[in-house]
Amino acid sequence: MTTAAATIIEASAPGKLFLLGEYAVLDGAPALLAAVDRRVTVTVAPSDDDRWHLSTPGLDLDSLTLEADGSIPADCDGRTHTRLRVFDAVRTVVRCTGTLSITIDSTAFFASGHKLGLGSSAAVATALTSALLTAAGRSPSREQIRILATEAHRSAQRGTGSGGDVASSSYGGLISYVRDTAPTSLVWPQELEIMAVVTGTGSSTTELVGKVTDYAAQDTARYRTDIERLSALAHTAQDAVHSAEDFLRLASDYFDALVELDTHAGAGIVSEHHLQLHSLAADLGGVFKTSGAGGGDVGLVFARRGESAARLAEAFTEAGAEAVPLSFGASGVTITPSVATTTATATHRMRDGSIS
Repeated sequence: MTTAAATIIEASAPGKLFLLGEYAVLDGAPALLAAVDRRVTVTVAPSDDDRWHLSTPGLDLDSLTLEADGSIPADCDGRTHTRLRVFDAVRTVVRCTGTLSITIDSTAFFASGHKLGLGSSAAVATALTSALLTAAGRSPSREQIRILATEAHRSAQRGTGSGGDVASSSYGGLISYVRDTAPTSLVWPQELEIMAVVTGTGSSTTELVGKVTDYAAQDTARYRTDIERLSALAHTAQDAVHSAEDFLRLASDYFDALVELDTHAGAGIVSEHHLQLHSLAADLGGVFKTSGAGGGDVGLVFARRGESAARLAEAFTEAGAEAVPLSFGASGVTITPSVATTTATATHRMRDGSIS
Protein backbone atom coordinates (compact mmCIF):
# COMPACT_ATOMS: atom_id res chain seq x y z
CA MET A 1 0.00 0.00 0.00
CA THR A 2 1.25 3.53 -0.76
CA THR A 3 -0.13 6.72 0.68
CA ALA A 4 0.01 10.12 -1.04
CA ALA A 5 -0.63 13.37 0.79
CA ALA A 6 -2.22 16.46 -0.73
CA THR A 7 -2.50 19.80 1.04
CA ILE A 8 -5.99 21.29 0.97
CA ILE A 9 -6.33 24.96 1.86
CA GLU A 10 -9.54 26.40 3.26
CA ALA A 11 -9.84 30.15 3.71
CA SER A 12 -12.82 32.21 4.74
CA ALA A 13 -13.47 35.94 4.91
CA PRO A 14 -16.39 37.93 6.32
CA GLY A 15 -18.71 40.36 4.66
CA LYS A 16 -18.89 43.97 5.75
CA LEU A 17 -21.15 46.94 6.24
CA PHE A 18 -20.12 50.57 5.90
CA LEU A 19 -21.37 52.29 9.04
CA LEU A 20 -20.16 55.77 8.10
CA GLY A 21 -17.86 57.54 5.65
CA GLU A 22 -19.37 56.38 2.36
CA TYR A 23 -18.30 58.43 -0.68
CA ALA A 24 -16.10 60.66 1.50
CA VAL A 25 -13.67 57.74 1.84
CA LEU A 26 -13.03 57.98 -1.90
CA ASP A 27 -11.75 61.50 -1.25
CA GLY A 28 -9.39 60.52 1.55
CA ALA A 29 -11.68 60.74 4.59
CA PRO A 30 -11.84 57.89 7.13
CA ALA A 31 -14.67 55.37 6.94
CA LEU A 32 -16.11 53.23 9.70
CA LEU A 33 -16.79 49.59 8.77
CA ALA A 34 -17.88 46.47 10.65
CA ALA A 35 -17.28 42.89 9.56
CA VAL A 36 -20.38 40.67 9.71
CA ASP A 37 -20.84 36.95 10.22
CA ARG A 38 -21.68 36.04 6.62
CA ARG A 39 -18.56 34.44 5.18
CA VAL A 40 -17.17 33.38 1.82
CA THR A 41 -15.36 30.06 1.99
CA VAL A 42 -12.68 29.13 -0.55
CA THR A 43 -11.22 25.64 -0.82
CA VAL A 44 -8.08 25.03 -2.88
CA ALA A 45 -6.62 21.61 -3.65
CA PRO A 46 -4.22 20.25 -6.27
CA SER A 47 -5.92 19.41 -9.54
CA ASP A 48 -6.08 15.79 -10.68
CA ASP A 49 -5.00 16.74 -14.20
CA ASP A 50 -3.25 19.49 -16.16
CA ARG A 51 -6.15 21.96 -15.98
CA TRP A 52 -7.65 24.22 -13.33
CA HIS A 53 -11.19 23.44 -12.14
CA LEU A 54 -13.61 25.89 -10.53
CA SER A 55 -16.96 25.56 -8.76
CA THR A 56 -18.85 28.59 -7.44
CA PRO A 57 -22.13 27.56 -5.75
CA GLY A 58 -23.18 31.17 -5.12
CA LEU A 59 -22.90 31.95 -8.85
CA ASP A 60 -24.41 28.69 -10.13
CA LEU A 61 -21.20 27.58 -11.84
CA ASP A 62 -20.39 23.94 -11.23
CA SER A 63 -17.15 22.22 -12.21
CA LEU A 64 -15.99 24.69 -14.84
CA THR A 65 -12.78 23.51 -16.51
CA LEU A 66 -10.33 26.37 -16.99
CA GLU A 67 -7.13 26.65 -18.99
CA ALA A 68 -3.80 25.24 -17.78
CA ASP A 69 -2.85 28.65 -16.32
CA GLY A 70 -6.25 29.13 -14.66
CA SER A 71 -7.53 31.64 -17.19
CA ILE A 72 -11.15 31.53 -18.32
CA PRO A 73 -11.64 29.70 -21.65
CA ALA A 74 -12.24 32.04 -24.56
CA ASP A 75 -15.41 30.18 -25.56
CA CYS A 76 -17.16 31.00 -22.25
CA ASP A 77 -20.03 33.43 -22.68
CA GLY A 78 -19.87 37.06 -21.58
CA ARG A 79 -22.01 36.45 -18.49
CA THR A 80 -19.55 33.84 -17.21
CA HIS A 81 -16.60 36.18 -17.80
CA THR A 82 -18.42 38.92 -15.87
CA ARG A 83 -19.28 36.66 -12.93
CA LEU A 84 -15.68 35.44 -12.72
CA ARG A 85 -14.07 38.87 -13.00
CA VAL A 86 -12.91 38.87 -9.36
CA PHE A 87 -11.57 35.32 -9.60
CA ASP A 88 -9.60 36.16 -12.73
CA ALA A 89 -8.22 39.37 -11.21
CA VAL A 90 -7.01 37.55 -8.07
CA ARG A 91 -5.45 34.77 -10.13
CA THR A 92 -3.58 37.36 -12.18
CA VAL A 93 -2.33 39.27 -9.12
CA VAL A 94 -1.22 36.24 -7.10
CA ARG A 95 0.31 34.38 -10.09
CA CYS A 96 0.11 30.79 -8.88
CA THR A 97 2.04 27.98 -10.51
CA GLY A 98 0.71 24.47 -11.00
CA THR A 99 -2.91 23.46 -11.54
CA LEU A 100 -5.59 23.75 -8.88
CA SER A 101 -9.13 22.70 -8.10
CA ILE A 102 -11.02 25.57 -6.42
CA THR A 103 -14.43 25.97 -4.82
CA ILE A 104 -15.74 29.44 -3.94
CA ASP A 105 -18.89 29.39 -1.82
CA SER A 106 -20.61 32.76 -1.40
CA THR A 107 -24.16 31.48 -0.87
CA ALA A 108 -24.37 33.11 2.59
CA PHE A 109 -24.44 36.53 0.90
CA PHE A 110 -27.74 35.94 -0.90
CA ALA A 111 -31.36 36.04 0.28
CA SER A 112 -34.47 35.41 -1.80
CA GLY A 113 -32.39 35.24 -4.96
CA HIS A 114 -30.53 38.55 -4.68
CA LYS A 115 -27.32 39.77 -3.10
CA LEU A 116 -27.66 41.49 0.25
CA GLY A 117 -24.95 44.09 -0.38
CA LEU A 118 -22.59 42.76 2.28
CA GLY A 119 -19.45 42.98 0.17
CA SER A 120 -19.44 39.48 -1.29
CA SER A 121 -17.00 40.31 -4.08
CA ALA A 122 -14.51 41.81 -1.60
CA ALA A 123 -14.87 38.77 0.66
CA VAL A 124 -14.23 36.52 -2.35
CA ALA A 125 -11.15 38.55 -3.28
CA THR A 126 -9.83 38.37 0.29
CA ALA A 127 -10.47 34.67 0.89
CA LEU A 128 -9.21 33.64 -2.56
CA THR A 129 -6.07 35.77 -2.28
CA SER A 130 -5.18 34.24 1.09
CA ALA A 131 -5.90 30.70 -0.13
CA LEU A 132 -3.82 31.04 -3.30
CA LEU A 133 -0.92 32.66 -1.44
CA THR A 134 -0.96 29.81 1.09
CA ALA A 135 -1.19 27.21 -1.68
CA ALA A 136 1.91 28.82 -3.21
CA GLY A 137 3.82 28.19 0.02
CA ARG A 138 3.62 31.69 1.46
CA SER A 139 2.43 32.73 4.92
CA PRO A 140 0.79 36.09 4.24
CA SER A 141 0.01 38.65 6.92
CA ARG A 142 -3.38 40.35 7.02
CA GLU A 143 -1.81 43.48 5.56
CA GLN A 144 -0.21 41.57 2.68
CA ILE A 145 -3.57 39.95 1.95
CA ARG A 146 -5.31 43.34 2.09
CA ILE A 147 -2.88 44.96 -0.33
CA LEU A 148 -3.03 42.21 -2.96
CA ALA A 149 -6.77 41.60 -2.61
CA THR A 150 -7.43 45.34 -2.94
CA GLU A 151 -5.37 45.47 -6.12
CA ALA A 152 -7.33 42.56 -7.58
CA HIS A 153 -10.73 43.79 -6.41
CA ARG A 154 -10.13 47.29 -7.73
CA SER A 155 -9.03 45.85 -11.07
CA ALA A 156 -12.23 43.79 -11.25
CA GLN A 157 -14.25 46.94 -10.50
CA ARG A 158 -12.43 48.87 -13.24
CA GLY A 159 -10.60 51.11 -10.81
CA THR A 160 -13.50 52.12 -8.57
CA GLY A 161 -13.80 51.41 -4.87
CA SER A 162 -12.02 52.61 -1.75
CA GLY A 163 -10.71 49.24 -0.62
CA GLY A 164 -12.57 49.56 2.67
CA ASP A 165 -14.58 46.40 2.11
CA VAL A 166 -11.39 44.38 1.52
CA ALA A 167 -9.80 45.90 4.64
CA SER A 168 -12.84 44.88 6.67
CA SER A 169 -12.75 41.34 5.27
CA SER A 170 -9.03 41.09 5.98
CA TYR A 171 -8.97 42.47 9.52
CA GLY A 172 -12.50 41.87 10.79
CA GLY A 173 -14.05 43.59 13.80
CA LEU A 174 -14.82 47.30 13.75
CA ILE A 175 -12.29 49.42 11.87
CA SER A 176 -11.56 52.98 10.86
CA TYR A 177 -10.14 52.95 7.35
CA VAL A 178 -8.42 55.55 5.19
CA ARG A 179 -7.99 54.64 1.54
CA ASP A 180 -4.95 52.45 0.81
CA THR A 181 -3.68 52.36 4.40
CA ALA A 182 -3.77 49.73 7.13
CA PRO A 183 -6.95 50.12 9.20
CA THR A 184 -7.26 51.03 12.88
CA SER A 185 -9.23 48.66 15.12
CA LEU A 186 -11.96 50.22 17.27
CA VAL A 187 -14.39 49.09 19.98
CA TRP A 188 -18.14 49.47 19.50
CA PRO A 189 -20.08 51.10 22.38
CA GLN A 190 -21.96 48.46 24.38
CA GLU A 191 -25.04 50.65 24.81
CA LEU A 192 -25.57 51.00 21.04
CA GLU A 193 -27.21 48.36 18.85
CA ILE A 194 -27.07 47.96 15.06
CA MET A 195 -29.72 46.30 12.92
CA ALA A 196 -29.33 45.62 9.20
CA VAL A 197 -32.51 45.75 7.10
CA VAL A 198 -33.28 44.91 3.48
CA THR A 199 -34.37 48.09 1.70
CA GLY A 200 -34.69 46.89 -1.90
CA THR A 201 -33.53 44.30 -4.39
CA GLY A 202 -29.84 45.14 -4.67
CA SER A 203 -27.86 47.76 -6.55
CA SER A 204 -24.63 48.20 -8.49
CA THR A 205 -21.86 49.91 -6.52
CA THR A 206 -19.92 50.61 -9.71
CA GLU A 207 -22.93 52.29 -11.32
CA LEU A 208 -23.76 54.44 -8.29
CA VAL A 209 -20.16 55.56 -7.77
CA GLY A 210 -19.90 56.22 -11.51
CA LYS A 211 -22.85 58.62 -11.39
CA VAL A 212 -21.30 60.52 -8.49
CA THR A 213 -18.02 60.68 -10.43
CA ASP A 214 -19.90 62.13 -13.41
CA TYR A 215 -21.47 64.74 -11.13
CA ALA A 216 -18.01 65.67 -9.80
CA ALA A 217 -16.80 66.27 -13.35
CA GLN A 218 -19.87 68.28 -14.40
CA ASP A 219 -20.21 70.53 -11.34
CA THR A 220 -16.89 70.43 -9.51
CA ALA A 221 -17.56 73.34 -7.16
CA ARG A 222 -20.85 72.02 -5.83
CA TYR A 223 -19.44 68.48 -5.61
CA ARG A 224 -16.55 69.80 -3.51
CA THR A 225 -19.00 71.46 -1.13
CA ASP A 226 -20.99 68.22 -0.79
CA ILE A 227 -17.97 65.98 -0.29
CA GLU A 228 -16.30 68.36 2.16
CA ARG A 229 -19.43 68.29 4.32
CA LEU A 230 -19.35 64.49 4.31
CA SER A 231 -15.60 64.45 4.98
CA ALA A 232 -15.88 66.80 7.96
CA LEU A 233 -18.48 64.51 9.52
CA ALA A 234 -16.47 61.36 8.74
CA HIS A 235 -13.43 62.75 10.55
CA THR A 236 -15.43 62.87 13.80
CA ALA A 237 -16.51 59.21 13.69
CA GLN A 238 -13.56 57.74 15.57
CA ASP A 239 -14.33 59.95 18.58
CA ALA A 240 -18.12 59.72 18.25
CA VAL A 241 -18.05 55.92 18.45
CA HIS A 242 -17.21 56.20 22.16
CA SER A 243 -20.66 57.66 22.91
CA ALA A 244 -24.05 56.33 21.82
CA GLU A 245 -25.56 59.82 21.89
CA ASP A 246 -22.76 61.32 19.79
CA PHE A 247 -22.84 58.51 17.26
CA LEU A 248 -26.62 58.62 16.79
CA ARG A 249 -26.40 62.35 16.10
CA LEU A 250 -23.49 61.83 13.69
CA ALA A 251 -25.25 59.01 11.80
CA SER A 252 -28.32 61.20 11.29
CA ASP A 253 -26.24 64.17 10.13
CA TYR A 254 -24.32 61.94 7.73
CA PHE A 255 -27.52 60.60 6.18
CA ASP A 256 -28.74 64.18 5.66
CA ALA A 257 -25.46 64.99 3.89
CA LEU A 258 -25.83 61.91 1.68
CA VAL A 259 -29.35 63.04 0.76
CA GLU A 260 -27.96 66.40 -0.36
CA LEU A 261 -25.18 64.75 -2.38
CA ASP A 262 -27.71 62.47 -4.05
CA THR A 263 -30.11 65.32 -4.79
CA HIS A 264 -27.35 67.06 -6.72
CA ALA A 265 -25.86 63.95 -8.35
CA GLY A 266 -29.13 62.19 -9.24
CA ALA A 267 -27.38 58.89 -8.59
CA GLY A 268 -30.11 57.01 -6.72
CA ILE A 269 -28.17 56.62 -3.47
CA VAL A 270 -31.23 57.51 -1.37
CA SER A 271 -34.73 56.40 -2.34
CA GLU A 272 -38.12 57.60 -1.15
CA HIS A 273 -38.35 54.39 0.87
CA HIS A 274 -35.09 55.29 2.60
CA LEU A 275 -36.47 58.70 3.55
CA GLN A 276 -39.58 57.09 5.01
CA LEU A 277 -37.47 54.65 7.03
CA HIS A 278 -35.30 57.51 8.31
CA SER A 279 -38.41 59.33 9.57
CA LEU A 280 -39.78 56.13 11.12
CA ALA A 281 -36.55 55.51 13.03
CA ALA A 282 -36.38 59.11 14.23
CA ASP A 283 -39.93 58.89 15.62
CA LEU A 284 -38.84 55.91 17.73
CA GLY A 285 -35.56 57.34 18.99
CA GLY A 286 -33.23 55.69 16.49
CA VAL A 287 -31.45 56.52 13.25
CA PHE A 288 -31.76 54.87 9.84
CA LYS A 289 -29.15 55.45 7.15
CA THR A 290 -28.08 53.81 3.94
CA SER A 291 -24.91 51.72 3.97
CA GLY A 292 -22.13 51.70 1.41
CA ALA A 293 -23.07 52.91 -2.05
CA GLY A 294 -26.75 52.96 -1.11
CA GLY A 295 -29.45 52.22 -3.65
CA GLY A 296 -31.36 49.02 -3.02
CA ASP A 297 -28.90 47.27 -0.75
CA VAL A 298 -29.00 46.73 3.00
CA GLY A 299 -29.57 49.75 5.24
CA LEU A 300 -28.71 50.29 8.89
CA VAL A 301 -30.73 51.13 11.98
CA PHE A 302 -28.88 52.42 15.06
CA ALA A 303 -30.59 52.47 18.44
CA ARG A 304 -29.90 52.38 22.15
CA ARG A 305 -29.77 48.81 23.34
CA GLY A 306 -32.95 47.49 24.94
CA GLU A 307 -36.56 48.57 24.53
CA SER A 308 -35.80 51.21 21.88
CA ALA A 309 -34.12 48.67 19.61
CA ALA A 310 -36.95 46.17 20.08
CA ARG A 311 -39.58 48.76 19.11
CA LEU A 312 -37.60 49.72 16.03
CA ALA A 313 -37.21 46.11 14.90
CA GLU A 314 -40.96 45.57 15.14
CA ALA A 315 -41.81 48.83 13.37
CA PHE A 316 -39.38 48.22 10.52
CA THR A 317 -40.76 44.73 9.93
CA GLU A 318 -44.26 46.20 9.69
CA ALA A 319 -42.91 48.78 7.21
CA GLY A 320 -41.59 46.03 4.94
CA ALA A 321 -37.92 46.46 5.84
CA GLU A 322 -37.04 42.95 6.93
CA ALA A 323 -34.20 42.61 9.41
CA VAL A 324 -31.21 40.54 8.30
CA PRO A 325 -29.92 38.29 11.09
CA LEU A 326 -26.31 39.42 11.45
CA SER A 327 -23.67 39.62 14.14
CA PHE A 328 -21.30 42.57 13.87
CA GLY A 329 -17.56 42.48 14.59
CA ALA A 330 -16.85 39.09 12.99
CA SER A 331 -13.27 37.83 12.83
CA GLY A 332 -11.23 38.63 9.73
CA VAL A 333 -9.80 36.28 7.13
CA THR A 334 -8.86 32.81 8.37
CA ILE A 335 -6.66 30.22 6.66
CA THR A 336 -6.73 26.51 7.51
CA PRO A 337 -4.36 24.15 5.67
CA SER A 338 -5.08 20.45 6.07
CA VAL A 339 -3.52 17.31 4.67
CA ALA A 340 -5.72 14.77 2.94
CA THR A 341 -4.30 11.32 2.32
CA THR A 342 -5.16 9.00 -0.50
CA THR A 343 -4.26 5.35 -0.46
CA ALA A 344 -3.31 3.32 -3.49
CA THR A 345 -2.64 -0.40 -3.69
CA ALA A 346 0.77 -1.54 -4.95
CA THR A 347 2.78 -4.79 -4.84
CA HIS A 348 6.17 -4.95 -3.17
CA ARG A 349 8.44 -7.98 -3.22
CA MET A 350 9.77 -8.73 0.25
CA ARG A 351 13.25 -10.04 0.95
CA ASP A 352 11.85 -13.51 1.49
CA GLY A 353 10.22 -13.43 -1.93
CA SER A 354 6.66 -12.98 -0.68
CA ILE A 355 4.33 -10.35 -2.05
CA SER A 356 2.75 -7.71 0.18
